[in-house]
Amino acid sequence: MTVTYVESPTPSFLFDLDGTLIDSVYQHVIAWRAALSDIGIDLSVWRIHRRIGMSGGLFVSALLRETGRSLSKADIDQLQQAHATQYRAQMDSVTPLPGSRELLGFLTGAGVPWAIATSGYAATARPALGLLGLPEETPMVTRDLVRHAKPDPDLFLAAAALLEIEPRHAFVVGDSVWDLLAARRAGALGVGLMSGGYGREELERAGAYRVYADPAEMLARIDELGVRADELGVRRSLEVLGDGAFTRE
Repeated sequence: MTVTYVESPTPSFLFDLDGTLIDSVYQHVIAWRAALSDIGIDLSVWRIHRRIGMSGGLFVSALLRETGRSLSKADIDQLQQAHATQYRAQMDSVTPLPGSRELLGFLTGAGVPWAIATSGYAATARPALGLLGLPEETPMVTRDLVRHAKPDPDLFLAAAALLEIEPRHAFVVGDSVWDLLAARRAGALGVGLMSGGYGREELERAGAYRVYADPAEMLARIDELGVRADELGVRRSLEVLGDGAFTRE
């Protein structure tokens, strides 16, 4: 007996950037601490780290709420500019996370769609493409391109639109609880990486379907996410030959 059905598409991947593909979380923490200190707000590093990954505006509002301070919108905009300046001064120390280049290369070679979606602005995020050995035309959505950033789902919804896929057919890969909350709101499955400083339990409580140490471990266990390299190779070969046996409906 055979059953006719519509096959599910190959899973797609929507990656966060900082702490997920590049080792930059603590540079951002130090940059925020310096920017805040310049206006007389002294916060412990751990408090800042807990908010990394949020929209910059929400990040500042949350920290100010903890300190009882208030700032005008113009002050907040200036604070975000100061953070960007401080971060750019440290960019020479930012490196790709273990396995990130290899993971993206594997997905590209296997014909698996993927994109980057980051709460960072283009000025600080796009230089990471060169760091990862990626071309300028790599699909990337930055804060400048959407109305709201994480924990809202806009970044991941926009990245899915760039790939012309439905978010429910994608995995969101991120290192923070804010990534995973945004993934759930976008209707995508979340994959957590511990390379940004959050622990396994926190990431799982936030909705992570799987948790890995870093991109290298994710690549080593990519079959757990439904990516079958051998089958994809066969599928691509048949598509090149014009065989419709694996054509998706």
